[in-house]
Amino acid sequence: MIQFPEINPTIVKLGMFEIRWYGLFYIVGFIIAFIFVKKSYARKNIKMKKEDYETFLFNLMLGVIIGGRLGYILFYNLQFYLIHPLQIFAVWQGGMSFHGGAIGVIIFGYIFCKKHNYSFLKLADPVMPFVSIALFLGRIGNFINGELWGRVTNVPWAIVFPLDPQKLPRHPSQIYEALLEGALLFAITYIMFRKIKKPGIVFWTWIGLYGLFRSLVEFVRQPDENLGHLIGFMTMGQILSSVMIISSLVAIVLIIREKKDETG
Repeated sequence: MIQFPEINPTIVKLGMFEIRWYGLFYIVGFIIAFIFVKKSYARKNIKMKKEDYETFLFNLMLGVIIGGRLGYILFYNLQFYLIHPLQIFAVWQGGMSFHGGAIGVIIFGYIFCKKHNYSFLKLADPVMPFVSIALFLGRIGNFINGELWGRVTNVPWAIVFPLDPQKLPRHPSQIYEALLEGALLFAITYIMFRKIKKPGIVFWTWIGLYGLFRSLVEFVRQPDENLGHLIGFMTMGQILSSVMIISSLVAIVLIIREKKDETG
């Protein structure tokens, strides 16, 4: 068993104001994306006005926040928020959903592209590898917070998380997700971005592989206490991820068929 590292989740606290590693990591992820997505656009000869680029990324950030919050409410705890509607705005207490954030990003990004006459898939492909970097950092933040831990296990790298009331050795599922959804998914999609010209392949591959990796980790991640397993062995995370996998496969087949039709 590995000792949980004693890292204070709060970096600085001044009265009610505090800076936490989790929030800082997401800010760092956004800054990295802001810098390197622009370089990726230049590599693919995608031309955007400076103000359009800044507005586009700002819209994506809004999509993450609004979609992530609404997704958590709808997918994971709707009954609670129907009883306590004012708690919807208490985002500082936690409660964000990646799947909801992904939906929010797609909606906000698509609306921007339609309004400003850009191809959504052309703009989305270069962004996806850097989403993985933000995810990697975010999952490390989850680990430092000692939240979203895994199921009980006897593997040599099991960890007892301080916030676990049972104080049992568990899978460090946050680290699994950081490595799969973060590091590995970045490597795969960045290589694809460098080599594949057809718009949409990188975007939909990222969607499908995230769904696959998340589904696999869910087998060792502790299910949400208020939901448990919803359909047989499947958790809410696996159900939502399955939708991502199926959507990805359908979309990639359609893109490949479209390419064949263009070439005769």
